[in-house]
Amino acid sequence: MGLFDIFRKKDDAIEIVSKRPVAKFKVEKVFEIFGREILVGEVVEGVIYPGYKIKGNGAALIREIQKDNQRVDFALAYDEVALSLEGRTNAKVEDILEVYQS
Repeated sequence: MGLFDIFRKKDDAIEIVSKRPVAKFKVEKVFEIFGREILVGEVVEGVIYPGYKIKGNGAALIREIQKDNQRVDFALAYDEVALSLEGRTNAKVEDILEVYQS
């Protein structure tokens, strides 16, 4: 173990503890910026906050929500937003993903 190994990013999987989703998100576009997966789409139901987790074929942490090119604190049903993620959902266009509080 080298001197700076403690600073390396660990490749821990995102774990979802909640049993029930708090929201659903319909994917309209998927792309990557600076190594982060970005999902653009519509909140189908519920409320989404940064720090929540989103689950597709994989799970990811929602780091940031943008609406109309502005960072927002949350997204409500029928909002068209972009989600910046930490991790990978491996989502495809038209997928409806579940969002969990923890």
